[in-house]
Amino acid sequence: MDRGLYIAASGMLTEMARQDLLANDLANVATTGYKADRVSQHSFGDMLLQNTRTGQAIGPIGTGSYIAKQVTDLTGAPLKDTGQPLDFGVSGDGFFSVRTPQGVRYTRDGSFQATSAGTLVDQLGNPVLDQQGRTITVAADGTVPAAQLGLFALTNVRKIGDGNFTGTPAGRGTGQVQSGMLEGSGVNPTHTIIDMMTSLRAYESGQKAIQTIDSTLDKAASQVGSTS
Repeated sequence: MDRGLYIAASGMLTEMARQDLLANDLANVATTGYKADRVSQHSFGDMLLQNTRTGQAIGPIGTGSYIAKQVTDLTGAPLKDTGQPLDFGVSGDGFFSVRTPQGVRYTRDGSFQATSAGTLVDQLGNPVLDQQGRTITVAADGTVPAAQLGLFALTNVRKIGDGNFTGTPAGRGTGQVQSGMLEGSGVNPTHTIIDMMTSLRAYESGQKAIQTIDSTLDKAASQVGSTS
């Protein structure tokens, strides 16, 4: 089997995975507090080719590519004014804390609401916690002081879906909680579309390489092999 087929196929698989991440980012371009994903692509390494008759070195050839690392860009996005008293945005570093059925989770999405019992919860009904891990009560006028919300610095942050993250608390976050504000999405749609087009071109290049190799192998089998 021609080695070029494996090299081209590995590149196509890498670009398919990258396309999935970019498409997910675009789908969340308007999601409050969403953080975009980034990937790092690497080569499996080069092989040194040599002439089988003389042993003379010809040069290196790549053996394909793969996604070495996926990270989430936690850079803060600009805040937008909503005027809603139970909307909160973080300017700077830090995460809100919520208690879910799976345990305590962290989020940058501060679009909170009040239950009939007067408890502050997120959009999924999970209680929002203060700095001591206690639930927060909404005042009779429907407000909560921004200083009452917990704001946590995290290490080993990992995205887990529904706008939530896991991580190890490392004290209070250095950011500032602002009432009546929400953080926008961390996706730059223009840059993401450009990245998607670049990835698509790389995928198409892999397709063309495979088609060319297949055509060459077909000729070698049907024409060269029949030459007398």
